[in-house]
Amino acid sequence: MKARFLPLLLSALAITATASAEPKKYAYDCESWELGEPPKDVFVVEGKFNVVAKDGGKALQVEVGELTDSNALLGDSAAGSASIEAKVFGTKQGRSVPKFAVGVHGQSGYRLIAFAARKELQLTKGDEVIKVVPLTWKSDEWFKLKLEVKKVDEKKWTITAKAWPASGEEPKEALITHEDATLKGQGKCSIWGTTFSNTPILFDDVKIEIDAAPAK
Repeated sequence: MKARFLPLLLSALAITATASAEPKKYAYDCESWELGEPPKDVFVVEGKFNVVAKDGGKALQVEVGELTDSNALLGDSAAGSASIEAKVFGTKQGRSVPKFAVGVHGQSGYRLIAFAARKELQLTKGDEVIKVVPLTWKSDEWFKLKLEVKKVDEKKWTITAKAWPASGEEPKEALITHEDATLKGQGKCSIWGTTFSNTPILFDDVKIEIDAAPAK
């Protein structure tokens, strides 16, 4: 009887493990937030962020200030795969243009940077630039960034990145792909903005999906 029971027990445990590993999802369209300081859902690490009125709705704005990489963390901390997608609005002034990004796995994790001054889309990890592809960006138009980091097995992670005008369709193929065998996969997703053009940067429709740590 024990020999027959063991496979059933293992099967039940596998089903339970799969159910508990359901990814956590977050969506921030800013509409339910009060104007002014952002809610506690937005943990500001550096710089100043405010909820503002924009295009008949609301958005999260990176305010003009000192030239710093303003950034904020969103959602719970990942313990595995993580992805973030966001709509971003920036304005060119003279020859100066903003720089903005989305990231996963905390401050030193992977980041997808729209570096418009160099016409580059960069994939970075910490302070290291991993890959660069050409970027086409237009001032005063909403733009989308999407970064996905997936754990394939204990020693394999796949990273994919996309960027496209918000008025268009999401590309089927990633603009950047990369593999990593050393990731720990821990930390929150993030948004970043540097107001080089002395004009605000706005974020909206931020979507996050993570494999969260098991509840204690």
